[in-house]
Amino acid sequence: MPGIQETTEVEQTVRSILVTDLFVEVPEIGLDDGLRGIVGLDSLGFVELRVQCEDRFGVRISEKEFSPENFASIRSISELIRRLQAAGPAAPGGHDVTADRTPGEERSDAG
Repeated sequence: MPGIQETTEVEQTVRSILVTDLFVEVPEIGLDDGLRGIVGLDSLGFVELRVQCEDRFGVRISEKEFSPENFASIRSISELIRRLQAAGPAAPGGHDVTADRTPGEERSDAG
């Protein structure tokens, strides 16, 4: 699969999360393989992938950043993680989704 040899530590860790923590059964996941279509990740899997990435990389992935574009492939997730790491450490408390909203903004969980 193209791109497998050009991995960095970030890509290797994301791939490890998919195989070890999310039990993806694709023998070799390419950097650009679609996580939904090729790998078969479902919505719960994407949420778990987000949490694992936040924990492993010490970043905070906002609701806006938790998008199909950023979670399309190992490469797109890795690029997001590198951007977030360059921006600075995650906010204390890790997973507080209210940090992404402006005061008074209502949260809608409906897709």
